[in-house]
Amino acid sequence: MSTSTIPSGSFTTANDTETEALGARLGASLAGGDVVLLHGDLGTGKTVFVRGMARGLGLDAEEVASPTFVLMTTYKGRLSLHHSDLYRLRGGGDEQELGLEELPGPDGVLAIEWAERLAFEPWKRWIRVRLSHGGEDQRNITIELEGA
Repeated sequence: MSTSTIPSGSFTTANDTETEALGARLGASLAGGDVVLLHGDLGTGKTVFVRGMARGLGLDAEEVASPTFVLMTTYKGRLSLHHSDLYRLRGGGDEQELGLEELPGPDGVLAIEWAERLAFEPWKRWIRVRLSHGGEDQRNITIELEGA
């Protein structure tokens, strides 16, 4: 990850198309080993943002769907996108059974929706994306690089 290319700061998007485009900008800047933690209430566009990340990674964005019921989906490409959704987990370490600490590996990127349910953050650094409703279809999105 080159910190100079990561789109960081606060953004407002007017619709899903713009939210996905911002995700694509982030996805294009990612390298193997990167972890993206997504936070936000229901309907704030977390999966739309990850769909954009997939597009930015050169993957078929149309294949990306919320992995709520399967907990994790992997999309293969130049870099594999491991997409996890912790919505159904209670927290308190349940997510450790998914083996998230072993991911993403040098040839993958890990995106975790509902990251606030993580009991641990074992990675040295990560990108935190916070999404919130901004009225109508608008979304307020903050992207920050955290960790070492």
